[in-house]
Amino acid sequence: MATADDREQPRAASPESDRQPAEGADLHSLAVQLRRMNGEINRLVHGFAGEQGLHATDVQALAAILDAEQPMTPKRLREHLGLTSGAVTACVDRLERAGHIRRVRENADRRVVHLYYAADARAAARTYFRPLAKAADAACAQFTREELSVVLRFLAAMNGELAPLRSPGA
Repeated sequence: MATADDREQPRAASPESDRQPAEGADLHSLAVQLRRMNGEINRLVHGFAGEQGLHATDVQALAAILDAEQPMTPKRLREHLGLTSGAVTACVDRLERAGHIRRVRENADRRVVHLYYAADARAAARTYFRPLAKAADAACAQFTREELSVVLRFLAAMNGELAPLRSPGA
């Protein structure tokens, strides 16, 4: 969270000094807008979780499974969410019982379990989150491709900076 000290810190001259934020885009303003967006997205996530009889953490697990670049395993899910083994087992059990995911044992090593988002559940999520997708599309329409490229670079950089800040063991 940005504090008054953050806003008043003079910036050291650097080769990147030409990358200063435009007026009104200081750290405080950015922090306010990120918190507002996070709050709105959390509101939608909690609504989906409640409608589906899930916990908000279960929805985070679904997002991790959906976004994984390779098949998600319970161990990687535990590491991603920063949960205990027992908590992840309970989460995966809830998601499987609710029909949101399926567990598939790997053929080569039957001890390895991969978690996949169930097709029917994906359709339900797509329907619920359609207003979010439409809002994102409307917001994107207000920017050029070049501007959106910068936004994506910023979001990727923020995620890269935030990842190491996870709680120990997460």
